[in-house]
Amino acid sequence: MTDSLYLPAARLRPAAITLPGSKSISNRTLLLAVLSDNACRIENLLDADDTRHMLAALQSLGVRIEHHGGGSYTVHGCGGRFPQRQADLFLGNAGTAFRPLTAALALLGGDYHLHGVARMHERPIGDLVDALRQAGATIRYEGREGYPPLHINERQTGGQSRITIRGNVSSQFLTALLMALPLIGRAHEIEVQGELISKPYIDITLKLMAQFGVQVAHDSHRLFRLPESTRYHAPATLHVEGDASGASYFLAAGLLAAAPVRVYGIGRHSIQGDTAFAAELEKIGAAVEWGENYIQVARRPGQCIRPFDLDANHIPDAAMTLAVVALAAGARCSLRNIGSWRVKETDRIAAMAAELRKLGARVEEEAEAIHITPPPRLAANARIDTYDDHRMAMCFSLVSLLGVPVYINDPQCVNKTFPDYFRLFESMRA
Repeated sequence: MTDSLYLPAARLRPAAITLPGSKSISNRTLLLAVLSDNACRIENLLDADDTRHMLAALQSLGVRIEHHGGGSYTVHGCGGRFPQRQADLFLGNAGTAFRPLTAALALLGGDYHLHGVARMHERPIGDLVDALRQAGATIRYEGREGYPPLHINERQTGGQSRITIRGNVSSQFLTALLMALPLIGRAHEIEVQGELISKPYIDITLKLMAQFGVQVAHDSHRLFRLPESTRYHAPATLHVEGDASGASYFLAAGLLAAAPVRVYGIGRHSIQGDTAFAAELEKIGAAVEWGENYIQVARRPGQCIRPFDLDANHIPDAAMTLAVVALAAGARCSLRNIGSWRVKETDRIAAMAAELRKLGARVEEEAEAIHITPPPRLAANARIDTYDDHRMAMCFSLVSLLGVPVYINDPQCVNKTFPDYFRLFESMRA
């Protein structure tokens, strides 16, 4: 890859794509396997920057991990204790590694320094730290209050059994707390204050915890109850589902290009909430076929792509793809309740607005919403900046299916979660 990738205007042939493993499931599964009291073989683990950061951190903590080739690993669980009680951990910009590791290390106690790239130090973590301190954790900010880098020391004895945590910034904070609290061995309740965003990602966490032997009850995602005297016990083998967020680009391509595209690795029984993206496409003109291990999207015969006004809180990552689909809708489209975009790999609302305007769209930006009116004709050869954000690069590749060529700057940023993305995207061209 070069610093800029040229994508000519293209048509698609009918295509089938096998998805890489889900980032969200991969990093959760790695940590749960490490905290278990036995060994677990993990298949189809994602090979990308975020999982490499997690693997490197776990090995620095003394965990024995065997790689059998491809996405196959055996993780030897440490029974809820890391062998190394002192470590310096660099986690890049991997939120799915940084937040859960912070919680697990803080509740186990030790001497740990956690840091990442500059953008990670701009992503808030104060709500998680506040909740962990209620449980007795000793955490110090090494820079700006409320943000990484962090220094963790020994946990104080005692701590509250009822923990409160804000739910309106990132669901990863609650995920981290849920996964870590069983390590203390006491019963706990977690009360969510305010609106909990991205509930489907919490459901992923709860389903995976159940597979590792810890059942968590909850009242409508407001109050979570963790039983006492629990421990993680891993299944002998666990297969990581395909990445449903990554599937969104290929499914949207099937709608935009009016050619059937099938993605393998997710299906009607997937535990990932982002499969709901296909249902949103169906509302605006897609023909969707659901299988046990695939989803296929094409455009309904004679159907134009319809404008939409969507509360996208349930699919925040996949909703970015709809912002580009809006360019083909012929009228104003709105994505609402997406305030979490502001604290992702970049400020995604601002970044999306800036790049859509390069294509000629009129964009209105709000604190938690974006409104997109497509132009009569898209600007050709726009140079799209990606802000070191993998999803920006993948979203805007779809512009090449709308009759105009486009340049994607810094295409290598897809290595964060989907290193083969552009190779697979090109393989679909007619």
